Amino acid sequence: MSIRLRLTLWYTGILSVTVLLFGFGLYGLLYYNNYDYYKEELQKQADSVYSRIQSVVRITSGGISWDFVLQGRDLLRGSNTFFQVDNFENGNQDKSTNLKELNLTIPPLSEKQKQQMVEDTYLIRKTKIENLDFLVYSRPIMVQKGNQSYMGGSFQAAVYIESSEKMFSLLRIVLMAASLVTIMLAASVGWFLARKALQPIEQVIIAADQIEKGADLGNRINYDGPEDEIGRLTNTINGMLGRLQTTYSELEEAYRRQRRFVSDASHELRTPLTTIRGNVDLLEKMWKQTAAIGDGKNNGQLEISLEAMHDIAGEAERMSRLVNDLLALARADAGFQIEKSEIELKPIVEQVIRRAQLLPRSVEWVAGDLSALEGAYVKGSRDYLQQLIFIFVENAFKYTEKGYVKLDALRMNDQIGIRIEDTGIGMDKEEIPLIFERFYRADPSRGKTSGTGLGLSIAKWIIDEHYGSIEVKTRKEEGSIFIIWLPLLPDSTSIVNRHSIQEGNQV
Repeated sequence: MSIRLRLTLWYTGILSVTVLLFGFGLYGLLYYNNYDYYKEELQKQADSVYSRIQSVVRITSGGISWDFVLQGRDLLRGSNTFFQVDNFENGNQDKSTNLKELNLTIPPLSEKQKQQMVEDTYLIRKTKIENLDFLVYSRPIMVQKGNQSYMGGSFQAAVYIESSEKMFSLLRIVLMAASLVTIMLAASVGWFLARKALQPIEQVIIAADQIEKGADLGNRINYDGPEDEIGRLTNTINGMLGRLQTTYSELEEAYRRQRRFVSDASHELRTPLTTIRGNVDLLEKMWKQTAAIGDGKNNGQLEISLEAMHDIAGEAERMSRLVNDLLALARADAGFQIEKSEIELKPIVEQVIRRAQLLPRSVEWVAGDLSALEGAYVKGSRDYLQQLIFIFVENAFKYTEKGYVKLDALRMNDQIGIRIEDTGIGMDKEEIPLIFERFYRADPSRGKTSGTGLGLSIAKWIIDEHYGSIEVKTRKEEGSIFIIWLPLLPDSTSIVNRHSIQEGNQV
């Protein structure tokens, strides 16, 4: 969720709560004040009329009965307050004149309401009379019979409140509509203001993204607004970019000098190393010839001299390999790109298998199933791919003292895999990410096997140049499996046909 949306939601939420509290508060205040006024006025009038209720004795054929009569009922003609007296014993009613003229009857009380009226001495309730809203005030009429007092009837006063109910219903609608419109308007304005306030940050993001994509630290973020938080943030970012540019330029210059030094040193060292190796070989041959025609007196010195020459030749050869490896990595660091073309992979692998038989080894060399290479074409360099496979095969021979080293091929979807499997010393899984680093060698192999620790770094560079990947499976003291995955050309079948036609034309 963006900051703009969060700000808008927070602003809208707070305003919504404020508006709702204000609306409910205003409505409740008006509502209860209005009905308190109605209740107070109704109770005053009802108490005044209640004091004028008279009990009338009636003698009928059924005996003596009591009736309750309102005195001065005509005084309230035309008023919006209505009165009614109910006799619970005979069911007779006496009404005020205005109630009779409208032909209305105040609904009788339920038993529950009667009980509440007796407990509270009065009862105020809202009810409907002929679908019109009235506020009704009720009081019990107590009758003394002997030593006992009981409720013989009830006095009810009703006031018309239909207009107030309509007014408050309209007020509810107005408040709800006004609140909804206010919230929607506030959300829209809040969204606009948040966008306006955060627009400089959006410009900072766009500018920083352009700098990141263009990798040009010389660009700066243009900001002409006030020196507020965003202005200070922009100045801080621009200052940071300036420091990064200076540091990056210094590092790039140092790295460029280092690459040039390694490249130049490699080139310069190759010639004297070649000369040393040639002269050592020449001296070795001469000493052997001298030893063959000698009289045997200086055989001890000759043997010592030959051993020293062997050591010099071995070290010179090792330095030559190191120089060649450094030169290859220097080219990689300098951005050298391998020239690639459409090539068939199977002849390359077969040539590696033939040449690998001549490498020094102490284990069995197994050429596995290569049927997956039939018709497999990749885009790459023949020489570098041979070098890549040789690096893994030589490493397998170097770190395998018994068992076998096996090379085969497998295909998966649009990729071809060259698998080199050995039964050597293996390694811990934690070491796998490190073996492709320069000069890294697993601890068990240090001092036991010769090498510079650059072979796998070169192999990783060749794999990356061919848009491939490397899969490593290994277990300590059980061996390792390296699978070189290379992407197949999507139209390998058509390439096979084209090469067949070209070979037929050459014949």
